[in-house]
Amino acid sequence: MRRSVYIKTFGCQMNAVDSARMLSLLSKADYDVAPSLEDADLVLLNTCSIREKADQKIYSELGVLRRWKTLRDGRLVGVGGCLAQQAGEALRSRAPHVDIVFGTHNISKLPEMVRLAERRTPSVKIGMEGEMTHWETAPYLAEGAASSMLTIMQGCDNFCAYCIVPAVRGREVSRPSADILEEARALAGKGVREIVLLGQNVNSYGKKEGEIPFHDLLRRIAKVDGISRIRFITSHPRDLDERTIGLFSEVEALCPHLHLPIQSGSDRILTAMGRGYGRREYLSKILRLRAARPGMAFSSDFIVGFPGESEDDFRDTLSVMEEVRYDSSFSFRFSPRPGTRAWEMGDRVGPEESRERLRTLQSLQDRHSRERLMEAVGKEMEVLVEGKSPKGPGKLCGRTPCHKMMNFTPGRSGGHLRKVHVVSFGAHSLSGEER
Repeated sequence: MRRSVYIKTFGCQMNAVDSARMLSLLSKADYDVAPSLEDADLVLLNTCSIREKADQKIYSELGVLRRWKTLRDGRLVGVGGCLAQQAGEALRSRAPHVDIVFGTHNISKLPEMVRLAERRTPSVKIGMEGEMTHWETAPYLAEGAASSMLTIMQGCDNFCAYCIVPAVRGREVSRPSADILEEARALAGKGVREIVLLGQNVNSYGKKEGEIPFHDLLRRIAKVDGISRIRFITSHPRDLDERTIGLFSEVEALCPHLHLPIQSGSDRILTAMGRGYGRREYLSKILRLRAARPGMAFSSDFIVGFPGESEDDFRDTLSVMEEVRYDSSFSFRFSPRPGTRAWEMGDRVGPEESRERLRTLQSLQDRHSRERLMEAVGKEMEVLVEGKSPKGPGKLCGRTPCHKMMNFTPGRSGGHLRKVHVVSFGAHSLSGEER
């Protein structure tokens, strides 16, 4: 008898891919996707722990699931991902109704853990020793999907002062290039036209394993028949080399959009963070990327209120934003995480001050985002269709090469890629008509 699973995913794109792997594995273990929480026999929370608020949200969800579990006999609750990796047995001590706790390197063990839970035997697996064993698990791909993420590596060796990733994802491990190319060809065979290469630091791909360099991997994927677009996340500015920058002028399939996190515009704060680059180096790479691909779009990450950040340091961050004029960004107040170097740092910025700085930064980003969207009005852009638009009946939505969301009225043509004329813009998206 088949049962059903409902997965709730928190955090980054890596977690989204991991959830897809969970679905793929469980589909072979007699579990179908539940349309809702109420219909599920098994609920999995795929968690994030990069900020304190993320932890709090998970434990709040577990409180809701305590009652959910009592409403029907045989229901199971599992917790995976970064919080599970970090908390381990302590998570079950705090939430005894959880049946399964599995870490970031234990996804392949999920079916056997579910079988144990069905026999009322809870289990916790958070070991990170040994090789990654779930690269080959094909991601669950929605029928007709035009875009797919493809993991090329996991973990990070940078140990930035604020970041918990090395502790919960482990050290850098790169997937064999032959396997990556095989999966890229398989995805293209299923109709995928855009591949998003995924890793905590894609620019350092393969260095430890003696694999082909990242720029060579990009070239080879661009030659896969059927692949029209390639993106990659996340890039560490220090490791973005000239050969990868040069590809933006050589490889048409490489989309003119790059997420390049800076975190702060202050050299003093960047040093305290342990980022390994300075403001001038970062901005120099932005200029070289724009020279390689005119009209290139950029997004970034910012942390405000890092320990010791002065008003002058914060103004340095705003001045970087004014110089680059990012299309979008993700910004957060500093959140101290146990086990990181920043956890021990003093000279904390007060909560009211950091909240005000965040409001100022986000207001500036909103202005830049609107300006970037306004510049697109009147232009014709290629859109990769993702599905129906929530903006009205009969409309479709998709992404431009610069990663802007487009809601548009379709014409008579079909296919995943459409030529759309931009007629207006909103707070976060474009509107257009296919002609």
